[in-house]
Amino acid sequence: MRQEIPRKKEGVFMGEQSRFREGDKSPKNGVYMEIGESGSGVQDPMIIELSRGEKFPATRNKNRVWTQK
Repeated sequence: MRQEIPRKKEGVFMGEQSRFREGDKSPKNGVYMEIGESGSGVQDPMIIELSRGEKFPATRNKNRVWTQK
């Protein structure tokens, strides 16, 4: 008997998230910095250190996200 393999749902990706927004929880201890939404660098980025489970603060600009440094 052949068993059917479940398919991936549309828009669901495997792996750890690498960009975070205000209010998201840190997946692990680390140093995080602001980047542009498209992944571009920003002038004078804010750099923070978070422990696992701490929430990300607001960025200086609404078009920025957090990523691990």
